[in-house]
Amino acid sequence: MRRPLHRRPAAAAALLTALLTLSACSSGGDGSDGAPKAATRSATVPDRQAEAEPTGPTPSATRGPVVPDAELKPVTGSFTAEQKEYLSGRVPENTDPAAVLQTGQESCQRLERTAKRDKDAAVGALVAGDIPDAEAAVNHLCPAQKPLLATARTGFPDGTATRPKAGTYRALTSDPSCTWRALGKDGKVLASGPALGAKGPVKAAVPAGTAEFVSSSCYAWLPA
Repeated sequence: MRRPLHRRPAAAAALLTALLTLSACSSGGDGSDGAPKAATRSATVPDRQAEAEPTGPTPSATRGPVVPDAELKPVTGSFTAEQKEYLSGRVPENTDPAAVLQTGQESCQRLERTAKRDKDAAVGALVAGDIPDAEAAVNHLCPAQKPLLATARTGFPDGTATRPKAGTYRALTSDPSCTWRALGKDGKVLASGPALGAKGPVKAAVPAGTAEFVSSSCYAWLPA
């Protein structure tokens, strides 16, 4: 038996109302059309080169409320003008400024000790960002190490370097698994190394037009 035709419009209207309700819920009320948004790597994976331009170590910023400069006082004694400059904007609230200063002093001591044994190792640590707050520490607490900082700015760390200057670079590592590739804008390999069977320090000849320089297990690079 056929159902009465007059019920179909009512059923269709009910279905349309349900669909409209579901659509409104899925849109989240933000004016979007409810379509899934494509995920982007750049939102979650930072580009190391983009964060550090020009290439080289940069001071870390203290997030959140900090102790005002006028209140930067140790429990005993006093800070020098250079120490106050280092601490400015770097001491979180409810933190002993002497403890923050100690971190900077330890960074200087580490850099100085390493440089006495091996300057390349000290510069490599700066390039790779292995020394906390290196730039601020050097500039305010151990200015005698500024030449190392200047040298570090000419290099770049292991990983992906964007638009490197053409030239020859040397890897600051003895790791035999160090490898590198110079890529053009289209992703084409312009050069790579080291050559099969090569021995000794790894060098990379970066040609003009290199869009990305990608390396692995090479720690850091400096102009040769």
